Amino acid sequence: MDLSKLSTEQINPRTATLDQMPLRELLASINREDQSVPLAVAKAIPQIEQVVEAVRLRLKNRGRLFYIGAGTSGRLGCVDASEMPPTYGVPSTLVQGIIAGGPKALLKSQEGAEDDGPAGVRDLKRRKVSSRDAVIGLSASGRARYVQAALEHARRIGAFTTCITCNTNSPLISFAEVAIVVDTGPEVVCGSTRMKAGTAQKLVLNMISTATMVGLGRVKGNRMVDLQIKCQKLQERAERLVMMETGCSAAKAARALKVAKGSVRAAIAWVPRSSRDGGSSAK
Repeated sequence: MDLSKLSTEQINPRTATLDQMPLRELLASINREDQSVPLAVAKAIPQIEQVVEAVRLRLKNRGRLFYIGAGTSGRLGCVDASEMPPTYGVPSTLVQGIIAGGPKALLKSQEGAEDDGPAGVRDLKRRKVSSRDAVIGLSASGRARYVQAALEHARRIGAFTTCITCNTNSPLISFAEVAIVVDTGPEVVCGSTRMKAGTAQKLVLNMISTATMVGLGRVKGNRMVDLQIKCQKLQERAERLVMMETGCSAAKAARALKVAKGSVRAAIAWVPRSSRDGGSSAK
């Protein structure tokens, strides 16, 4: 597809004199544009809901979730996937991020990699993606052949396929069972889809992964009771979670976590109600 046909590639009339703006006005312009992104995401909630329902079903039946993208989109998928084990205590294999060009593309741009369709297929085959899995293709423009070919292969073998894209006429739509289209419009800097389009993709990824993990029982109320304690900050957070859930003291929470070998969920169950120090337990 011709770039001139994509809304993310158009000149934004509100920022056409960006290089002449005083710094305060320039920053305010970026901020005003950014404020439109959540509103655009809100319009896609019905499709996001369909995707979460499908992903939950796949994961409950021993399937996995894959994000696959190129450039900024691929990096965002890898970031979201990497947060699942420490936040929700799931195996690192359950949600996986795949980026065109491989791990080196996380730190250094590998622009040509997005045009390599066969590589997208190979990367899914390498991970033995099957009909039990869900695959989310990430491409702001939808032009990345790497992502198109990967989704085409995933759909052909029976995996659930969806995409997150930011153009209503995105070529990627035709490769997905359910397409999440967030029409963010022209960028502050023409064509720089790491900006509004990237923000939109990040917001949608947050929604999908969070709602999926809630549906898998990885959250109690709004508390991450399956977090993995990997540092002092998370140790303190875990203690606070046990205290909030049981009403026990900090010392007792620390003791419970030690007995439970770092499991917040098990620590909450370990604290006997008769020995709790007062306060109301969360329902």
